[in-house]
Amino acid sequence: MIIAEISVVPIGTKTPGVSKYVAEAVAVLNELGLKPELTAMGTIFEAEDMSSVLKAFEAVHESVFKQGAERVVTTLRIDERRDKEGTLKQKIESVTSSSR
Repeated sequence: MIIAEISVVPIGTKTPGVSKYVAEAVAVLNELGLKPELTAMGTIFEAEDMSSVLKAFEAVHESVFKQGAERVVTTLRIDERRDKEGTLKQKIESVTSSSR
């Protein structure tokens, strides 16, 4: 399982707020069946393969342009571990159980 975090920053918009752009990006990830989890600084999701992650990256990036942004900065972080399966839930549980 691949765990990815994506963050989009629209530039060249009429207002400083970005929530409508982020909401649409999250909707795009949902449409792709990726079950995104919104955080304060980005959106995380799991994918079975790299092609799904890259497809999601392109779809999210383009969704911001489709809403009228003139420039978009999109950041993607990928955590792919091949020695064992891992999920978002498993990663969080690993940290919380270690801190006890």
